[in-house]
Amino acid sequence: MKMQQQTIARLGEAVIVERELPQPGEHQIVVKTEYSAISIGTETMVLRGNANGTALGYNAVGIVVDKGAGVRHLDIGQRVACYGGGSHADYRLASKYLASPVPDHVDPEEAAFVGLGAIAIHAVRQAELQFGETMVVVGLGILGQITAQIADAAAYRVIGFDIEASRCDLFRSTVRRAIGCSQVEQVAAALGEGPGADAVLLCGGHKSDRLLDEAIKWVRDRGNIVIVGVPNTSFNRNALFYKEAQIRISRAGGPGRYDDNYEQAGFDYPIGYVRWTEGRNVEQFVHLLAEKRLSVKKLIRHRFDFANIDQAYRLCMDTPEQTMGVLIRYDP
Repeated sequence: MKMQQQTIARLGEAVIVERELPQPGEHQIVVKTEYSAISIGTETMVLRGNANGTALGYNAVGIVVDKGAGVRHLDIGQRVACYGGGSHADYRLASKYLASPVPDHVDPEEAAFVGLGAIAIHAVRQAELQFGETMVVVGLGILGQITAQIADAAAYRVIGFDIEASRCDLFRSTVRRAIGCSQVEQVAAALGEGPGADAVLLCGGHKSDRLLDEAIKWVRDRGNIVIVGVPNTSFNRNALFYKEAQIRISRAGGPGRYDDNYEQAGFDYPIGYVRWTEGRNVEQFVHLLAEKRLSVKKLIRHRFDFANIDQAYRLCMDTPEQTMGVLIRYDP
């Protein structure tokens, strides 16, 4: 009987428990984890909500050690980046569609942020921009930083906003021709006298903020506002009416998320009908790393051994403004 050590939420604390590792299903793989990455906003929200028994994490990279009969594109011994729940574990199950091979020249530390990468890619797609258009990324935490780099790689003009000046400085160091703003007035100035931003992506937020109203001010007539983080969702109806802008939610990594037929039973969506599933977004994240059009290395500020993962969460809970990329290392 194979056992795994997995991190779960237990009434506000992150604890490591030992559990039996299930055998892989027909469309699953077993991965020996090398690195996992904390999604600070989502995972601290789970802890603050006093969840009990929830497996934490959804970003990881590791080596395939077993697989089901229906897995043909991945081999045992191959390094893969994996998206999906329960990633902070020494061994974990993953869906075949949510695991992408990692080329040898790609740094596995960067590949460990694959879940956040897929979420960022799907959010950029939800903005429905065309070549030459402008995006404002609000909230320059780890998700916003990755989102901004992906938008830049797609040749959009990117304006970043965060009240933490240090995050704006980091943004300017990783995004070409970046315009980083730490005050709302600076965003308006960056947009100038033109029509406004074609899209505003809200990658951060708090239940008491007014970011949605600011986004309505910044977006152009009939532009798109995409909610990626968890901002306050109340807004000035008349301001939205005047512009007839659209507000949309970006659901995790893309089509297929929360669909058991896709994630567990192995039924893919035909590419002619659904071009970009969450699995294809996972592949694109690794592809961007492989082509060096995306760099996560500068975003990694903290590294912890798996045995000390509780200290990593305490840092994220106590001083979120000082955290960015938080990486967990596992024994070889």
